[in-house]
Amino acid sequence: MWFWWFMFFSNILIPILLIVAGRMMWKHCPKDINSILGYRTTRSMKNMDTWKFAHDYCGRIWWKAGWILLILSILVQIPFYRSSDDMIGIVGTVICTVQCIILIASIFPTEHALKKTFTKDGVRKNKTL
Repeated sequence: MWFWWFMFFSNILIPILLIVAGRMMWKHCPKDINSILGYRTTRSMKNMDTWKFAHDYCGRIWWKAGWILLILSILVQIPFYRSSDDMIGIVGTVICTVQCIILIASIFPTEHALKKTFTKDGVRKNKTL
């Protein structure tokens, strides 16, 4: 039973980090473009406009995904409370893998939005009506 609790807390760690980090990125973008902290891709680091846009966009994705993953992770793991350690380990590994895939996959819509909004030089595209 202790292993279930260990896996339970381990599996809610990533969603909680997504919620907190997403909110911080969304509401409190790092003031300076840097190579240590924040959403750091070539496209997002072109200028302050792309930097802020990327943090706002990715932060919202992480915040929403974090809440969804938190609820789903809890709901998926609860039925395995009295299962064997092997089964709990398998379920926990699958949950953690899915969470990591979703975390990494958030790069693709953010980069697409940057590409759609900015030129390759980082200049915001004009909206045509």
